[in-house]
Amino acid sequence: MTNFFSERAVGWDQRTGAGGPEHLAPLASAVLRVSPSPERILDVGCGTGAGTLFLAREFPQARIRGVDISEEMVREAVAKVGLDPEGRVAFKVGDAAALPYPDESFDLVAQLNMPVFFDQVARVLRPGGHVIVAASWGKATPFYTRPKLLQWKFAQRGITQVELGEAGAGTYWVGRLTEPETP
Repeated sequence: MTNFFSERAVGWDQRTGAGGPEHLAPLASAVLRVSPSPERILDVGCGTGAGTLFLAREFPQARIRGVDISEEMVREAVAKVGLDPEGRVAFKVGDAAALPYPDESFDLVAQLNMPVFFDQVARVLRPGGHVIVAASWGKATPFYTRPKLLQWKFAQRGITQVELGEAGAGTYWVGRLTEPETP
């Protein structure tokens, strides 16, 4: 998997339309269902950073981290950041099956066109935080996960469905981790 994406990193956006309106439509619709605005965001499988940078624009007060298994994809993403004196946007090489972040680190964990690593997403999500699973081409998206499976597997981890929808040719699922009850 790493080699596949590493070999294709240069020119990825041009070949796939990553970062274009159709590609980002499901993510754009899903973020409208996230409230309150998150302070810390993780983009899992960030690739060349198109989704990460979109999230940075949508949530200008948040700190955003992108993680991808391919060093070459991360290199392409870093090149897009430009001047960021506050270090609001950062990228890291890492495996979604073992996210390199502590428990309860993020208010929003988003992923676009990625297989879902349910345990890892739930582990790094703060109570009350949101999850977005978006697929640019709906069922035709490689690694597409059916909504019923998302709802069932996330519910086992305390994450309930907030919204399910379509945008352009794509789909999105938004869930929220239940906050612990206060005595």
